[in-house]
Amino acid sequence: MPDDARREAVAALNGWSEDQARQELTACCASGRWVAAMAGGRPYGGWSELAAASAAAIKALRWSDVLEALDAHPRIGDRAAGESREAKWSRAEQSAAASADAAVLGALARANGEYERRFGHVFLICASGRPAEQILAEARRRLDNEAVAEQQEVRTELAGIALLRLERLERLGQVGVGA
Repeated sequence: MPDDARREAVAALNGWSEDQARQELTACCASGRWVAAMAGGRPYGGWSELAAASAAAIKALRWSDVLEALDAHPRIGDRAAGESREAKWSRAEQSAAASADAAVLGALARANGEYERRFGHVFLICASGRPAEQILAEARRRLDNEAVAEQQEVRTELAGIALLRLERLERLGQVGVGA
């Protein structure tokens, strides 16, 4: 992302009221603890500071906070319902995977189900720009993880998604709803 857009994202976040900042941040990561940490950390001096704060906030989450964030994410391959910002972003992030053929999408659905039975939560991956075949390979690989290792991978993916969405904040400030 261009530096100008990142500067605009930081400026937008710093300029919003507490309520608006919390609303916009919830679209980036639905963990209430993460949202509180990020809103409370304002003002940010720049993109690097904002990105570091996000990473630290995700690292500090309890597992129950991570699960809260996961509840806002649809299964990979499923079309997020509704017109909320999170649903629109999810559809855009998964657009490369959504165009896969039926056999790959079916295999991905089966891998999602197996993953959820094994780990008890949705399979999370930063899908932006990744084809379904690559996502499927990652799902299958991660099924072999031990629970603790998988929890770390989930945190890493959640951090990536939050950062990707934080970069979009500059597009929201003018109207407060964004796409």
